[in-house]
Amino acid sequence: MKKINLSISGCMGRMGQQLIKSSKKNKNFKLVSLTENRSVNKKFNGIKPGLNSEKAFKKTDIIIDFTVPDCTLEILKIASKLKKKVVIGTTGFNRNQENQIKKFSKKIPILKAGNMSLGVNLLMYLTEIASKSLNDEYLSKIFEMHHKHKKDYPSGTALMLGKGIADGKNKDLYNLMGKKFLNKKSFPYGKKINFNSIRKSEIIGEHEVKFSSGKEIITLNHEAFDRALYSDGALTASKWLMKKRPGLYSMRDLLNFS
Repeated sequence: MKKINLSISGCMGRMGQQLIKSSKKNKNFKLVSLTENRSVNKKFNGIKPGLNSEKAFKKTDIIIDFTVPDCTLEILKIASKLKKKVVIGTTGFNRNQENQIKKFSKKIPILKAGNMSLGVNLLMYLTEIASKSLNDEYLSKIFEMHHKHKKDYPSGTALMLGKGIADGKNKDLYNLMGKKFLNKKSFPYGKKINFNSIRKSEIIGEHEVKFSSGKEIITLNHEAFDRALYSDGALTASKWLMKKRPGLYSMRDLLNFS
């Protein structure tokens, strides 16, 4: 079977480094280029990282992007011109940036997920079912914990779970966003979805959704122990996306959750 030519952007980050390791073990892929937003004077798998450019992505079939929003949009602009497929694991996009991604997806296939884990995407699905099943007496809140180096909060996964709650109510997440807390020991329920983010140590990722009626609490949660969980998921998404037409896809599409 012909291998898929792969490029990894944000190669010096935690996920970028994990993707390099995982792609080396995966027989479906051939790593052809690495990019970073600064000069890097070392090689990985015999490849010296370069800046995002048409030259860097010319020979690739698909780009996996774990960077920052502005960098992602730069990559999409190049990928759109070259007709390359893109898997986006970057988080922290604002509404305008989300709309720009949708526009690019009309030209190229894009799979975007705040989390590449099977378990987390199942959790989002269960969150939507719970939200749809519970009446308005039940208030909800979301807790998440990540390593101290993570800058954005709430995490992309927490926002995915928030979207699960919103979708269950047939509402827009932006209209249901409540308060965003950072490093609080406890935080309240509200009429809107409140978020609490903890940043400490080298924690891979923990997420928890709670629904409360005041008489009972329903808790859904997920804990990750190995970052390879996400890189393996991104590679699975890349292989799946190779057969797709232009459009904006998610892990839910890949997993075929109805």
